[in-house]
Amino acid sequence: ELVIDPERLDMVEVVTSTHNHTDHLDAQTLRPLRRANPGLRMVIPEANRNFVASRLTCDPEWPVGLNDGEERQVGPFTFYGVASAHEQLDRTEAGLYPYLGYVVRAGSLTVYHPGDTVLYDGMVEKLRPFEIDIALLPINGTLPERRVSGNLWGREAAWLASEVGAKLVIPCHFDMFEFNSESPDEFVAECERLGQRYHVLQNGEALHVPGP
Repeated sequence: ELVIDPERLDMVEVVTSTHNHTDHLDAQTLRPLRRANPGLRMVIPEANRNFVASRLTCDPEWPVGLNDGEERQVGPFTFYGVASAHEQLDRTEAGLYPYLGYVVRAGSLTVYHPGDTVLYDGMVEKLRPFEIDIALLPINGTLPERRVSGNLWGREAAWLASEVGAKLVIPCHFDMFEFNSESPDEFVAECERLGQRYHVLQNGEALHVPGP
């Protein structure tokens, strides 16, 4: 069920889309958000520009495009593109990544959200230099019978957060779709084993991050 009418969210400066799957590029959320926030900016994978414009019926020049290794300043935020593998590192003929995560710097805070991803060679080395404060990582794993692209398992998300030195990891991509969910128990157990700080948000819960 719809939790809140997006048009009530009139305080939004920037939105992002990591790839073209509907739960990461939802016109029924993004169009009302844009109406409620006339100055709204949107960050997308450059590979997906035409698809985004078609789905949102917007000017193709409106979104800010990024590719792996690129950096953009968008409002008060600095975005860095980091390739995601959903379930492999796909690239277009032009060498662009259609699945793209973001490292976002806001003041002294650095947040990483890959969208959907599995582990791939070189991922840890890409992320370590950012000194990530908060990592938001999917934990619903990969099961062929779901007939959808997979993600990190909970144990893998805990390991990735630990390996890149994330100060806090928050699991996501569970408890949203009944057919494509996982319990966070495995994630929690592995974080505990590794000594990785974590927080499992409950529905409707806010996380307040202190300043420097």
